[in-house]
Amino acid sequence: MSKVPLTVKGAEKLRAELHQLKAVERPSVIAAIAEARSHGDLSENAEYDAAKERQGFVEGRIQEVEGKLSHAQIIDPKLLDADGRCVFGATLDLEDQDSGAKVSYQIVGEDEADIKGGKISINSPIARALIGKFAGDIAQVQAPGGLREYEVLEVRYE
Repeated sequence: MSKVPLTVKGAEKLRAELHQLKAVERPSVIAAIAEARSHGDLSENAEYDAAKERQGFVEGRIQEVEGKLSHAQIIDPKLLDADGRCVFGATLDLEDQDSGAKVSYQIVGEDEADIKGGKISINSPIARALIGKFAGDIAQVQAPGGLREYEVLEVRYE
């Protein structure tokens, strides 16, 4: 598996989720299975089936998060020598050249992406078009609705 780029905050969120899964969810599921077993015949026990299904989900998610953390490349944009360039983890203020609308995005890993929260995946077309740009540059993005142009107003490393 290749390296998974994560911001410092993204790695902290994954670690918190892993702790929640191991310390709260897993014991809760084990208790639910024990409770369902105490009701007798397992062949027709919907509670038991649901608890086993939930256990499979929790264990699968634990493995997934552990895998991501073990392959994580944690990048702190404040420590990069980027000289004002758009890089992974940077927060960008942009202006749409057609509409004049101003937006701010942070370029993050796939697991952290949340467009409503202003976080775009490094693998998104807009992030790929912005990487390497400086304040004042124009980035052309091939969007589903056609070619869009964004001017980079400011690059911050938060």
